[in-house]
Amino acid sequence: MIESGVTFDSAQFVMDNEIARMIKHIVGGIRVDDESLAVDDIASVGAFGDFLSLDATMRHMRELSQPTVLDRRVREDWEARGSTDLYTRCRTTAKEILAEYQPPQLGDDVKRRIRAIVEETDRAVGVTAPA
Repeated sequence: MIESGVTFDSAQFVMDNEIARMIKHIVGGIRVDDESLAVDDIASVGAFGDFLSLDATMRHMRELSQPTVLDRRVREDWEARGSTDLYTRCRTTAKEILAEYQPPQLGDDVKRRIRAIVEETDRAVGVTAPA
């Protein structure tokens, strides 16, 4: 418990972000209408037909959540690509994010406002600037 304030797992943060994105997607609602139910397509293709070749399938497939670290491939494909677990993928993603991150540059007006806040706080608590 002592280290809870200073310990952070960037891989866990990536994982939590993925889960939060999926929850946000579901909370946004699921469209239910004639187009999304595709009753006519289902009737025409039949129970054991090929739905992947339908235009409606292509139109609606992106309506599913689009995970970035969760792996939805079949087991054989997952194994063929190295069998990496979720934590490993999240850790790799976190390292890439940290390596590529460039902090935004503050404009002069923002720097002046921050400086004014610091100086005002210094005066309020009786701290003097070094000579």
